[in-house]
Amino acid sequence: MTVLQFLSRLSQVFTEYFKNLEEESIRDNFVIIYELLDEMMDYGIPQLTETKILQEYITQESHVLEVQPRPPSAATNAVSWRPDGIFYRKNEVFLDIVESINMLINTDGTVLSGDIMGVIKMKVYLSGMPELRLGLNDKTMFEKSGRRKAIEMEDVKFHQCVRLNRFESDRTISFIPPDGDFDLMSYRLGIQVKPLILCESVVETHRGRVEYMIKAKAQFKQRSTANNVEIIVPVPEDADSPKFKASVGSVSYAPEINSFIWKIKIFQGSKEALMRAHFGLPSIREDSPEKKPPISVKFDIPYFTTSGIQVRYLKIVERSGYQALPWVRYITKNGEYQIRIPEPLNPSKTSRLPTI
Repeated sequence: MTVLQFLSRLSQVFTEYFKNLEEESIRDNFVIIYELLDEMMDYGIPQLTETKILQEYITQESHVLEVQPRPPSAATNAVSWRPDGIFYRKNEVFLDIVESINMLINTDGTVLSGDIMGVIKMKVYLSGMPELRLGLNDKTMFEKSGRRKAIEMEDVKFHQCVRLNRFESDRTISFIPPDGDFDLMSYRLGIQVKPLILCESVVETHRGRVEYMIKAKAQFKQRSTANNVEIIVPVPEDADSPKFKASVGSVSYAPEINSFIWKIKIFQGSKEALMRAHFGLPSIREDSPEKKPPISVKFDIPYFTTSGIQVRYLKIVERSGYQALPWVRYITKNGEYQIRIPEPLNPSKTSRLPTI
């Protein structure tokens, strides 16, 4: 696991240095890579893996390295991910809990597979060498206290700044944070939840045309809203002459991906919306037996978490005793969120789709 983790960090450092990690960028920046490897690994033991610390004395301007006579204090410090002497006039901490929903939904609305991928992102603007303590309401924290509301996390991964021995002993997330942006923790939840946005679809094929009816349902509480909702519906490759009508939002045809996109800027919880689409089919062909691509849904819901995870406390301790402002935000967004399309109907005469 140490080898895999080091390779993962190596890839992240290269990406932050070169933006795109490709064969060409590796060839063009071989000297930089050689120096980075020399600093990140010593006698087979991982050393510095924080990009911000490495960038203090390894640059890539014109492919010429500028190495300082002495390494920064962080390189010889016990806290190698944070340099000394940081000062801010206003000390603040921003903490975002972002959960991505991966879900495959059948045509009848049943969930075939799904999980939640979560990450705790932090932006730290604190002076000195502060120590932070974070408390969450997950099951590992509450298993000794016997509280009922608990969430069991799986595949938990911490940033190297977290004191794992402290976490193992009393389940406290204690750490001295890096300066600026970083991911404190990631986790996975295998719990089954109902779809947040469900799309019921009906497809009717006629001679030389095809019609779609999509009903979108926001299946979360009314006090929450989904922002920037995009419902991407695939259509046949030779579809043309698009016509759309929607009860809310706007619809556009994206021929480059053989789909039309229904955009709803703000979708209130417990609400429904209808959309109809009409396409011409110039070529005559029989129904293809192969599976049709599913509907994809994109969204983000602020101030909401599907798992119910909450920050119980965030304490900041620093020798100078300054006051710091912690800000906490929750966001739920889509991951691989897909809904299968039912087989098309073949009505004999006119369309049976409802009007909008």
